[in-house]
Amino acid sequence: MVICMAAIQVGRVCIKTKGRDSGEKVVVTKVIDANFVMVRSPARKKGERKCAVLHLEPTETTVSA
Repeated sequence: MVICMAAIQVGRVCIKTKGRDSGEKVVVTKVIDANFVMVRSPARKKGERKCAVLHLEPTETTVSA
């Protein structure tokens, strides 16, 4: 599966597809490079976490800061 980087942008709501948070909605807070982003999840009490772009499925929803 190939994900277009244009779909992964700050404020984009995504669904995690891998890891212990799989199935949870997250918000992209920072794009690190073509492979990794920082995400924030309401399911986690801690702040941001680094996540691989390949482990995210972008939705059509975006949020503004």
